[in-house]
Amino acid sequence: MKNDVAFRIERYRRIIDVSLDLASTLDLNELLKRINRLAVELTNAEASSILLYDERKNQLYFAVADNPETEAALSSVVVPPESIAGWVATHREAVFVPDVQQDQRFFRNVEQMLNFQTRSIMATPMLIKGRLIGVLETLNKQNGPFTEEDLEMLMVLSAQAAVAIENSRLFQQGDLINELVHEIRTPLSSISTISYLLQRPDVSETQRQELAGMIQKEIERLNGLTNTFLDYSRLESGRMRFTPTPFDLSGLIEECVRIVSPQAIEKGVRLEKELAANLPIFNGDRDKLKQVLLNLLSNAIKYNRPRGDVTLKLWRNEKTLFISVSDTGVGIPPEDLPHIGERFFRAGNVERKVTGTGLGLSICKHIVEAHAGQMQVSSQINQGTTFTIELPLKDPA
Repeated sequence: MKNDVAFRIERYRRIIDVSLDLASTLDLNELLKRINRLAVELTNAEASSILLYDERKNQLYFAVADNPETEAALSSVVVPPESIAGWVATHREAVFVPDVQQDQRFFRNVEQMLNFQTRSIMATPMLIKGRLIGVLETLNKQNGPFTEEDLEMLMVLSAQAAVAIENSRLFQQGDLINELVHEIRTPLSSISTISYLLQRPDVSETQRQELAGMIQKEIERLNGLTNTFLDYSRLESGRMRFTPTPFDLSGLIEECVRIVSPQAIEKGVRLEKELAANLPIFNGDRDKLKQVLLNLLSNAIKYNRPRGDVTLKLWRNEKTLFISVSDTGVGIPPEDLPHIGERFFRAGNVERKVTGTGLGLSICKHIVEAHAGQMQVSSQINQGTTFTIELPLKDPA
């Protein structure tokens, strides 16, 4: 009896240590790995995984597992709502399944994919004031079956994990605000200087007109910056709403090319398009996809060389629609390619030469993924870059 009490006291001391440990990092990836390791340790399990809830897609996805190989294999898995984790997410309740083979909710695809035999599962929701952050689950106790105490420990860890994950996300949002403040300083400084010059009595009427035009350009730049940051914030928080409608994608491409044509003419860049015949009506959010295409085309012109080429292609196979934007510009260094699409990231060879927030491609990536698609990039230094979007074809109805 005394040993049991001592064991419980030691376990709760460990929970206090866990709380301090989770509060010590604001890096989300590192935080998730710590939570995963602690779940295994506190319940003496063979394995553990964290599934985060994507509000935009209304689904769970595997965020971290025990090792990189497992994590990579699970990255493309969509967790069905009728699975055990899906049930926990829907009902906001913990569940203990001592024999998964006897439970119809058991999602066998993962077991088959990883060649891992699952005997039992404990899964608990990670909640903040009733709002779902994700699901924490442990598999197969190493010595004997899971106990009620094990489930209680996992529930305590889940509560602490939810708070830590939310704090990490809030910190990232704060980082977003800091970056916005940094970016708007330059146009504000320009406007301040121009305003001072406009008040000088020796400024001619022609110069006043030029200075007024410069203020207008800086205001447009500020509007662009704030819209970009607002878009990213809405996407990150799941507050951006998508409205799918059937539309002609080739018509949208023609419209986007017309919009960027003045920019191409000014830079001396030739625009070309290759559109396959008999393209189907596409079902998606037209305005959001227009935003993606305009961003890719604008970048292809901006990072191109004088008298360079930009080629936009549209084609399909039986199940997928493909859009590619290629340029003959400066290219992206090989070491930077894996980071393209990350927040605030800009390739080192252009970061100081061309202004930008480092959010445009990240927003594009979010929008494409919200359409169940993917965006890929290939590039060679001083030869050019190609962005390719793959969108699954669906019945417009």
